[in-house]
Amino acid sequence: MNKWSRFCATLWWHQSQQLAYSLPALKALPKSTSNYHLCGAFLVVEEFATIVSLPKERVMASASFLSTIGKRLEGKVAIVTGGASGIGEAIAKLFSEHGAKVVIADVQDELGNSVINTLGGSSNSIYIHCDVTNEDHVQEAVDRTIATFGKLDIMICNAGICDETKPRIIDNTKADFERVLSINVTGVFLSMKHAARVMVPTRSGCIISTASVSSTVGAAASHAYCSSKHAVLGLTKNLAVELGQFGIRVNCLSPYAMVTPMATKVIGLENEEFENAMSAAGNLKGATLKVDDVAKAALFLASDDAQYISGHNLFIDGGFTVCNPKLGMFKYPES
Repeated sequence: MNKWSRFCATLWWHQSQQLAYSLPALKALPKSTSNYHLCGAFLVVEEFATIVSLPKERVMASASFLSTIGKRLEGKVAIVTGGASGIGEAIAKLFSEHGAKVVIADVQDELGNSVINTLGGSSNSIYIHCDVTNEDHVQEAVDRTIATFGKLDIMICNAGICDETKPRIIDNTKADFERVLSINVTGVFLSMKHAARVMVPTRSGCIISTASVSSTVGAAASHAYCSSKHAVLGLTKNLAVELGQFGIRVNCLSPYAMVTPMATKVIGLENEEFENAMSAAGNLKGATLKVDDVAKAALFLASDDAQYISGHNLFIDGGFTVCNPKLGMFKYPES
């Protein structure tokens, strides 16, 4: 292997580790152990240019070209409903890191604008106030996205709420039940509808909704929440069939419980207590589910790596939904 090939192979390795950053971005990063690793690809450039006596500009041009390879959503445009906090915020940030232009549609204006600032401002991302239960708001969010960025490739239907779990159905009010379904089901339906409106003419696109382990099992959340997530799965399956003829993929994500502002508030536990409780109840030990894990699953489904995956409910649950802990099968004795 000649020197140039060795350089390209080394740089490719760095890009495969998702270290595709520009020098100005590197300089702006806060100093941390993880951020020092981001300099790796560019240190290779500096060192190699010196070793082989090549103009640094030529080496950097090749590095710039290769850097796009590590970005799995380069040139894509995505809307993330509920993107101001929790899972939605994590998805918005990861998609932006991978080259997507991101629109955050939420009702939390201050938080939403704060996230946009972290994404680099209005050239790559915008915030739109959007109540997903209001069809006019959803239509405006999609239309403004098209007007700003020219297209819509990815719709993340993530906005949702959960309510206090009341074990007896007679203690649940009609108003509370309808409030959860209005956001979690009607909001997803409207987001899907208006995404399809602009995706069908282009015969391309990807729609991903946030469901839950409650999309397939009972007794993991309230009656309203469980009903709503079963409905999200049903919508996902139906729309995958309808839109498949246009090359549009429709999937959903079903995560186990994790720390989010909404979850900790409803459960009434602080972050560490919440994670300890969920880890104890979960199947997979030695790992703790984070919002970033769900974001990575969304990235996979939104990318070309999942080009033939549609109608799928992707569980991020450590095997929680496939086991019955009451039976105690396969449990090793305590050592």
